[in-house]
Amino acid sequence: MPNALVIVESPAKAKTIKKYLGKGYSVIASVGHVIDLPQRDIGVDVENGFEPKYVVIKGKSKVLKQITDAAKVSDEVFLAPDPDREGEAIAWHIAEQIRKGSKKKTKGSSGPRIVRARFNEITQRAIREAIDNPTELDRNLFEAQQARRILDRLVGYRISPLLWEKVRRGLSAGRVQSVAVRIVCEREDEIEKFVTKEYWSIVTHLQGSKPPPFEAKLIRVDGKDFEINAGDQAKQFVSELEREKFKLASITRKERQRRPSPPFITSKLQQEAARKLGFTAKKTMMLAQRLYEGVELGDEGSVGLITYMRTDSTHIASSAIEEVRAFIKDRFGGESLPDKPNVYKSKKNAQEAHEAVRPTSMNYPPETVSKYLGKDEQRLYDLIWKRFVASQMMPAVFDQTGFDIEAGRFLLRATGQVLKFPGFIAVYLEGEDDAREKDEEENPTLPALKEGEILKVLGIDPNQHFTQPPPRFTEASLVKELEEKGIGRPSTYASIMSVIQDKGYVRKTEGRFFPSELGRLVNGLLVSSFPSILDVGFTAQMEVELDEVEEGRRGWVETLNDFYTPFKDALAKARVKMRDVKRQQVETNIMCEKCGKPMVIKWGRHGEFLACSGYPDCRNTKEFTRNEAGAIVVSEAAATDEVCEICGSPMVLRRGRFGEFLACTKYPECKGTRSIGTKVTCPECGKAELVQKSTRRGKIFYGCAGYPACKFALWDMPITGPCPQCGYPVLVKKASRKGGELEIHCARKGCKYKTGVDNA
Repeated sequence: MPNALVIVESPAKAKTIKKYLGKGYSVIASVGHVIDLPQRDIGVDVENGFEPKYVVIKGKSKVLKQITDAAKVSDEVFLAPDPDREGEAIAWHIAEQIRKGSKKKTKGSSGPRIVRARFNEITQRAIREAIDNPTELDRNLFEAQQARRILDRLVGYRISPLLWEKVRRGLSAGRVQSVAVRIVCEREDEIEKFVTKEYWSIVTHLQGSKPPPFEAKLIRVDGKDFEINAGDQAKQFVSELEREKFKLASITRKERQRRPSPPFITSKLQQEAARKLGFTAKKTMMLAQRLYEGVELGDEGSVGLITYMRTDSTHIASSAIEEVRAFIKDRFGGESLPDKPNVYKSKKNAQEAHEAVRPTSMNYPPETVSKYLGKDEQRLYDLIWKRFVASQMMPAVFDQTGFDIEAGRFLLRATGQVLKFPGFIAVYLEGEDDAREKDEEENPTLPALKEGEILKVLGIDPNQHFTQPPPRFTEASLVKELEEKGIGRPSTYASIMSVIQDKGYVRKTEGRFFPSELGRLVNGLLVSSFPSILDVGFTAQMEVELDEVEEGRRGWVETLNDFYTPFKDALAKARVKMRDVKRQQVETNIMCEKCGKPMVIKWGRHGEFLACSGYPDCRNTKEFTRNEAGAIVVSEAAATDEVCEICGSPMVLRRGRFGEFLACTKYPECKGTRSIGTKVTCPECGKAELVQKSTRRGKIFYGCAGYPACKFALWDMPITGPCPQCGYPVLVKKASRKGGELEIHCARKGCKYKTGVDNA
């Protein structure tokens, strides 16, 4: 009978593994890291080889003592945190603590045998295999994590205090998060500088000797590509076309295949869950963690439903390939199964010891386990399941037909396609980041016509278009951008998305990221003072160097030295040269109408504003904008038809730290304020109006004005109903999960009514 201790990270994982190992094994959860750098001090001796000063994390002494006490009476200790850099660091630190405890136990005692157990899925087979084939701790993997931790600590604990001094307390900078903010800010710059251009397309509606009618688009004039930039030119072309005969000059037919997408890696899982399910990266990883660690499935007990969810490898175990191929053949028939398994190439530096995110067994299809899962857990599991199954199916096959049509000096083209064989599309189709505007929808099918036919013209439409700026990032497209540029690791994307919003650097509106004034200010200061650290290419190169540390091809101290020397110089210059926003007061020629003193430009929570230089005796402030020449334009408070409930004076729209609000025009004599109303009656109490409110982090929501007596609230903008489907009195406007277009939804939980804004 073995006398072994197994250490994992989470209680849920511990419970599942204990069931598989049985008697002779104690399983303890460390609940994440137990050792880390100190919270209130940089904890790194930069003068002596970047020696870290690790301490026991506050609140973890009890669990650490439990682990070391259990290790003293065990023959073997299996360190089984997650199979990645973070997991290796947890294992390494726990091993060091156990060895220290063993030395104190008896003089000269070597203590228990300490080994590493790695597994990518929590199944009985995988756990037994890991326990039967343990390995040594991986020093290179640990040192790669340690180098990353120290790098992030150096940047955060050196630059953040500088921002506190120059801007305000509470701000933070991060080696990766600040680059993410820069990407969002630069996209906003692109959008602001974008010059819209007009262009036109011409679509003809035609009919041949056999139905159905179809559409063809003008593609060449006089044998050359062309652009139509004005309506007059479009009308001229239409006029010419109306006088021409339309001849079907050539027909092309070909078979086109569409191949399935690979099984999920972490970044792709986050992107698809955002597109298809509307989940944030943080929510996706939280739900995936639960599915990985184990879900109670009735009499079977706790079962891990998916493999490890932090991975950049598309590798699939041969046993899983055999299982899914048998499932496909049984469920969809042999014609849906390729002769050989589909193999996908992982990106450079992917850890091939990991697997893609997939179901642990085909014995747990979504429909059989859904009753044991929460709604969102079930939706994510269904997504992972379908993507994995589809990845091993045959391509979809389309019959594609093209018509080239001659009309004098004009050439038009019509295309159409028919799905011949669904293949993987029967199970799964990948989403898109943005709904793309199409000048012409592809014909679903084209009629069976013959070359040389003269076609009947049913109509000619000149269509006006305007070029569009690049879209603002969604959570899915920002993760994709970070991944493609090599910024961060799969495990960091969720925290990046959360931090940049929590710190107020960006806000998410209708599913899109907008940089705040604060975000743009801080980004500008950091880019000018630390151009290398905020450079996308430099940050990506740091990831490459950390990978080299993991592979044993580069020393971790060497990596930190190469980074820190130029960083220290840049930091010294920034302390002197960085703009002091906190103390800066730019005088203007605008006079305070209350005391006659000049107004000065200051920086506040929501950006620049005008304040009386007579502060604190005079507290007059004004909002302002700048015109194209850069001159200050004072923003007059927007008038409303609302009346102050205290003194009866008109109210105006103003902006405060929690967003816009209504304020009395008699301020400061009268300090009456009110939240912005929506003119929608609360459906719960039926009395008060729903008003716009804001959380402490600036996120807008709509709550009952009768609060706290009525606590009804909505995240999306309410509009007066009723719902055509269930009759609920309130509808909401919200961004669609695919593309971000506004839709009208029923506000009642459980009702699935929705329609486009134009159809409401």
